Amino acid sequence: MLEGIPFPGRGPAGETLAVDVATLGAARPARAVVVSSGLHGVEGFFGSAVQLAWLESVCAGRIRIPPGTAVVLVHAVNPYGFAWRRRANEHNVDLNRNFLAVGEPYDGTPPLYDRVHRLLNPYTTPSRADLFLVRAAWAVCRHGLPALRAAVAGGQYEHPSGLFFGGRGPEASTRLIRERFWDWTRDAGEVVHLDLHTGLGRRAECQILVESVHAPDLGWYRTRFAPVRVVSVAQEGAYAARGVMGAWLGRHAEGRRYRFACVEIGTHPSLRVLRALREENRAHRFSEPGSRPYERAKRELVECFCPTNRTWRARTVRQALEVIARAIAAGVSEPTRPRSPAPRRW
Repeated sequence: MLEGIPFPGRGPAGETLAVDVATLGAARPARAVVVSSGLHGVEGFFGSAVQLAWLESVCAGRIRIPPGTAVVLVHAVNPYGFAWRRRANEHNVDLNRNFLAVGEPYDGTPPLYDRVHRLLNPYTTPSRADLFLVRAAWAVCRHGLPALRAAVAGGQYEHPSGLFFGGRGPEASTRLIRERFWDWTRDAGEVVHLDLHTGLGRRAECQILVESVHAPDLGWYRTRFAPVRVVSVAQEGAYAARGVMGAWLGRHAEGRRYRFACVEIGTHPSLRVLRALREENRAHRFSEPGSRPYERAKRELVECFCPTNRTWRARTVRQALEVIARAIAAGVSEPTRPRSPAPRRW
């Protein structure tokens, strides 16, 4: 079954925007595997490639969905960001900071954020001569990388035009996930949810990030997936963010056994990725669409979240397909090493 859910707004060429949901497998499943992409819009290029490669393998007969299992592909959760080559949505909201609990205020900033706000969010057009990398390196030396990472990426709710802004209330994509997610899983009692991301970690290496709300099931993740890839956000020092989608769904599973993992693929060094986010935000705000600074910033952002290198693409799609295969096989028998389908050529 395929469902297209239209969204307000238009893409750069006037195209309509939509979130697409494909459901395959059992009509009344005991378990469901959900693979979502594009929560951070520009990361949808990689996520879409993985989802298409998986679908092509199903059509070719290389993948069979076990009895009693449904697989749900949620494509382009942030259609505006995907179309406009942005991480954020049309309101500059980072959707993975927007899933706050009912009654939790959309306000505040992490420690240190206000000290680096002007560095991250200059009120000028993009420039190659502002020495960002030197200034950022100095901030790392002064505050330490873990503290600075937590300050930058934890989610802030005071600067609407700044990076990692969590919004003033639930956005359209957030409301859609909150209202429809369990319908897509067809009331399965067990749900494994993989959300595809890029930009963090060692280049071309896959990490499976487990949020603190899912930490009691950490042994399950390490048994079903390669243990070296599983990273506990709570136990291993990764930054903790407010308003994360998987944490919200975990708190609202209502009797279902819900397991969530962020499948994160490394691209380029973290300071380069941060610089790309900074420059794209400046370009989107202060440069004319189609101008040289605008296009340069957009191209660099895409490169930082979906590198053009063919080796990177082939290796990372293969790793993501293996993770999906393991998630699907997890409810059938004791963990084995499932055969991953060959990825499509980009």
